Amino acid sequence: MLPRLGANYSIEIEVISKPKAEYQTDEYFELDLPAAPAVMVGDEIVVEGADVSAQKVEAVIRRHLGVAEEAPKKGLFRRLFGG
Repeated sequence: MLPRLGANYSIEIEVISKPKAEYQTDEYFELDLPAAPAVMVGDEIVVEGADVSAQKVEAVIRRHLGVAEEAPKKGLFRRLFGG
């Protein structure tokens, strides 16, 4: 997901990966960072302690960059029968 988003938008992506035990220390909690796993865009926490969809991350990136939202794609029945 991250390489594709980095290619689509002019953003810097930083991935921090540590053993789970390091995320549960007092020192980590003092940093006031979200619980892992987490995704942040700028100072906004998109999700912490859970998985997140690529669509949600992309929507937050677009909002952060001031890029217009993409129109929702129509499903098969709406394309065939209008709507």
